[in-house]
Amino acid sequence: MDKVLEMHAITKQFPRVLANDQVDFDLEYGEIHALVGENGSGKSTLMNILYGLYQQDAGEIVVRGRPVQINEPRVAIDLKIGMVFQHFMLVEPLTVAENIVLGAELKKGLFFDSKRAVQEVENLSRQYGLTIDPRAKIADLSVGLQQRVEILKALYRGAEILILDEPTAVLTPQEVEDLFKVLRTLKAKGTSIVFITHKIKEVLALSDRVSVLRRGRKVGTKATAETDEQNLAEMMVGRVVLFNVDKKPAQPGPEVLRMEQLTVEDQFGQVKVDQVDLSVRKGEVLGIAGVEGNGQSELVEAIAGLRKAASGRIFLGDREITNSSPLKVREAGFGYVPEDRHRRGLVLDYTVADNLILGIHGKKPFVKGCMIRDDQAVYENAEQIIEQYDIRPPVAKQLARSLSGGNQQKIVVGREFTQNPDLLICAQPTRGVDVGAIEFIHQQVIAQRDQGAAVLLVSAELDEILSLSDRVAVMYNGKIVSVMSADEVTEHKLGFLMLGGRLEDYGANEVNGHAK
Repeated sequence: MDKVLEMHAITKQFPRVLANDQVDFDLEYGEIHALVGENGSGKSTLMNILYGLYQQDAGEIVVRGRPVQINEPRVAIDLKIGMVFQHFMLVEPLTVAENIVLGAELKKGLFFDSKRAVQEVENLSRQYGLTIDPRAKIADLSVGLQQRVEILKALYRGAEILILDEPTAVLTPQEVEDLFKVLRTLKAKGTSIVFITHKIKEVLALSDRVSVLRRGRKVGTKATAETDEQNLAEMMVGRVVLFNVDKKPAQPGPEVLRMEQLTVEDQFGQVKVDQVDLSVRKGEVLGIAGVEGNGQSELVEAIAGLRKAASGRIFLGDREITNSSPLKVREAGFGYVPEDRHRRGLVLDYTVADNLILGIHGKKPFVKGCMIRDDQAVYENAEQIIEQYDIRPPVAKQLARSLSGGNQQKIVVGREFTQNPDLLICAQPTRGVDVGAIEFIHQQVIAQRDQGAAVLLVSAELDEILSLSDRVAVMYNGKIVSVMSADEVTEHKLGFLMLGGRLEDYGANEVNGHAK
């Protein structure tokens, strides 16, 4: 018996959506099996059925050779199945140890035995090479370390089958590397892993086999060594996918955004943006490259009115917007795709239609007369954007919370892009989005540029920066260390500068096209 898990002809119907249509899936002992597909293809639904969050309408699940009925997560946990969700389920005020043992608390008499909990977590983290401080508060941890806590939480409950749902969606490149080391260690110790993702390069780097879903149906399963990026992309989307956007040379016009000696501090008074001078012109894409945490987020938030500038000035056209409110900045001609769609981009308990008019909900055509909402205009707007941006499921009255992460991102992008702003800031615009949607969003960014928008692009994806930018600014430790035209940029040069290298030293540190 080489299969630890088999799922046969799994079918799941939601209102107006057939999420899984007779899907077969299996997992071998000690393998990493990638499950890929477009946003809304049914990947997470299939694994939520395995974890007991949903029940299939038809089909059979076999675990270790025995047919099982998994009607709640407790049954899955008893079968040694664990799941780490894209949006973590941690209690921020509690410590690492308290979160890991939550629901299975260790008692000393009638009371929680915190000392033993810390010891058990230390032993577990040492066993699996998942170094972490059991006494640290969750609120003080980076996203990568919080994910490590979620993995330890599943292992603490005895998981031998581990499901990871889009585990790299919010990680930095370094955190992704760390995660892959952890997963390879788990595999070596016999854990069987399902790796849900849409990032093809990660599939090729990590997995043993890969299964592809498209619109609820399984397209096929391949040994990872026998496939490639283009083949998987075509299986996912059903057509040839362009990985580099086709664009004409930029025709830059007047300055739209200008920053003069801009300094921004965090909530603790630490300087995060250090005397930045930077401008973006009409009809160009300026990409900001940098390892996350070097001031990019604070820079964007200061422009958007979400964070006060400590000193310096920001201009949008001829209008100074330094420390203006977000509403005033938007009214000045600003569009914003934030890096955290949940905190900044969406109201999750509003419908798709209502999210598609956030920020303009009080303007015509969405109101009539004495500020009376025009439902017909709201839903007509929603239907147009849903169709144009292929938001799935295509239901305007569905709550945003119920959509996949990638389709939530399409709501934000669709709303901001269709308002034709003078300045468009895109912070991680394709985070959590599948390969077909990435291609579409990239085309839309260039379309905005060609219509005359000034686009400021902030991305942790170097491929995205190199593909879309007309000029590239490198940010390191709060400073802009270099601004180059796109034809001067190479991935090696960017990497050298992003890690603190100086441009004047680059040639001396390059051997055969590679930085030392």
